[in-house]
Amino acid sequence: MKLSFIGAGNLAWHLAMAFENAAHLIREVYSRDEKNARNLISMLYDAQLQPDLNFAESESELFVLAIPDDAMEEVAAQLVLPENALVVHTSGSQSLEKLRRLMDIYSDVPVRTGVFYPLQTFSKGTRVLNFEEIPLCIEASDPESEAQLVALGQELSKIVYLVNSHERMVLHLAAVVACNFTNYLFGVAKDLVDSENLEFDLLKPLIEETVQKALDARHPALVQTGPARRGDRNTLSLHMDYLASRPELLNLYRTLSDGIQQRS
Repeated sequence: MKLSFIGAGNLAWHLAMAFENAAHLIREVYSRDEKNARNLISMLYDAQLQPDLNFAESESELFVLAIPDDAMEEVAAQLVLPENALVVHTSGSQSLEKLRRLMDIYSDVPVRTGVFYPLQTFSKGTRVLNFEEIPLCIEASDPESEAQLVALGQELSKIVYLVNSHERMVLHLAAVVACNFTNYLFGVAKDLVDSENLEFDLLKPLIEETVQKALDARHPALVQTGPARRGDRNTLSLHMDYLASRPELLNLYRTLSDGIQQRS
């Protein structure tokens, strides 16, 4: 299949290479930041820089919107596609209906719409992820496009699901909690030890064991540990006294500890 990418950020960097590793061809890459587009193109077989959003003469069959959610309407308003092209967004939270509606409003020719959402965290320039283990959530506006996207997904991953827009939003919310919030807490932990000239490396075995236990458990709550889980008021008070000069962290500590106690 011939594809074009609109967007050259973290997700595009990984997904475009995964498509090429599955023997598909990336024809064009467009990005508002031309440097990002050129960097991605340098990693691909024979992709060309697309100077604008007019793809009317493109030979691509699939157009991948790997863009921020709040840029979708701005891009759709300028996007020109070949007739009957299939355009997909890669967002966890945006509905298929929104993309379909935008295409109905702005496209002068009929196009098909879908969603191709890899449920993973991506950072540009890191190791190339093994897409076989990344869940792909598929949705489409018609059966032909759905079958096409499922077949395409199965060439990349062993885990392909048909997921509607509401289910995908819930998965994305859960992913934010499990990934983004957890990573934020890792950062808070590092700031705490750094403030006392302690080594963050001392926490890494604990972090690894915590994550592995949660993954192995029937429910992560079953392997919850710590002073809040034990109802250890002396330790909780000691920690909160230490955080008294940092009210934002004190509130965070109290909120999370209360949540753990209520679940326990």
